[in-house]
Amino acid sequence: MEALLVSIGVVALAEIGDKTQLLAFVLAARFKKPLPIILGILAATLVNHGLAGALGAWITTAVNPEVLRWVLGFSFIGMAVWTLIPDKMDEEETATVKKFGVFGATLITFFLAEMGDKTQIATVAMAAHFGTPILVVLGTTIGMLIADVPAVFLGGKFASKIPMKLVHTVAAIVFAVLGVVTLLGSGSILKF
Repeated sequence: MEALLVSIGVVALAEIGDKTQLLAFVLAARFKKPLPIILGILAATLVNHGLAGALGAWITTAVNPEVLRWVLGFSFIGMAVWTLIPDKMDEEETATVKKFGVFGATLITFFLAEMGDKTQIATVAMAAHFGTPILVVLGTTIGMLIADVPAVFLGGKFASKIPMKLVHTVAAIVFAVLGVVTLLGSGSILKF
């Protein structure tokens, strides 16, 4: 349960102001078809984060646990720093829409936008840290939807009212805490 809840929270916070959320705003404003956009986000996230979760699970079997602890700890701290750097959306990521329709374009652009993105890397790290990749992928997918579905329905209407710096700071703190706790060797981050 811890893996699920931490994964939801970390990704929901990290996604606010991320390029995929900006992409959701753009697609919603351009096409005004929320259902295919949301389904495209869901499918792309499940595939992308599913691969990341599988990589995280594999890493736990291939890397010495002590080395893994240090790599994961510093990865989380790196994610904290990366979260504080604002994302920008590339024009190329939205050019695909004309070729594949709303669902196809959302699926392709979200999948590509997530490749190497902080939430994909966080999914790898959390899957390796918690050892429960299915719960982590479920959590990161829910977190992605928590951040992006409102963007689809609200378009760019309320984007300027969200305190992005505060949200990114909170997400960075969560990543930093995960990093420190991992480096200290704690097996459990939260006690329920």
